[in-house]
Amino acid sequence: MVDVRNVSKRYGSKNVVENVSVTIEKGKITSFIGPNGAGKSTLLSMISRLISKDQGEIYIDGQEIGQWKSGELAKKISILKQSNHISLRLTIRELVSFGRFPYSQGRLSEEDWRYVDEAIRYMELEEIQHKYLDQLSGGQRQRAYIAMVIAQNTEYILLDEPLNNLDMKHSVQIMKTLRKMVDELGKTIVIVIHDINFASCYSDYIVALKDGKVIKEGSTNQIIQPDVLRSIYDMDIQIKEIDQNKICVYYA
Repeated sequence: MVDVRNVSKRYGSKNVVENVSVTIEKGKITSFIGPNGAGKSTLLSMISRLISKDQGEIYIDGQEIGQWKSGELAKKISILKQSNHISLRLTIRELVSFGRFPYSQGRLSEEDWRYVDEAIRYMELEEIQHKYLDQLSGGQRQRAYIAMVIAQNTEYILLDEPLNNLDMKHSVQIMKTLRKMVDELGKTIVIVIHDINFASCYSDYIVALKDGKVIKEGSTNQIIQPDVLRSIYDMDIQIKEIDQNKICVYYA
């Protein structure tokens, strides 16, 4: 379990995250939703210790995040940020193998390569695994980075807008893969996501942030409600039920 207690982050005079407390249960997909500038990505980065918090506490499986050794934390929690800029000329397979670094320290065993192969297969990248990253479309590159995170084989996986640059087919593929990893492998996934219909269809729990604060949280059914969505997005959103999924209609 990840337990965030009264966490804040300030840049200059602006509170980006203000006194946020939230509990992330194991074995579920938790989605962070909300408008731009709500503090979603900053909160995700603090949970992974990519950036420091100004105040508050974050516990991962009962241990405060500052007490974790970096090597052990990298085996427990992985994160994929929005901006992935690697200047080295790497193939997909080489990039995915980086996910094994906490275990192999660069000397990959047969077991490490099995995790690499499995991650590549998960993301349906077998046929292009020897292509270089600079030869790929934005969507192919994004899938390669997600495969790298999968290869890291952590219990907790944090994804910051992983559907960026993806077409509909591959967005659905990735969300189905995440659902499968939770249901079959017992992973715990936290995802920052803008498309509330993907959040509605695939999440177990939704945390809504606005102006650096948690304003609503609960099960998908509790959050995907017209009055709740209006308070988050300041707009009226119709909700239709299709195949037991709540679909938000906000284009009209």
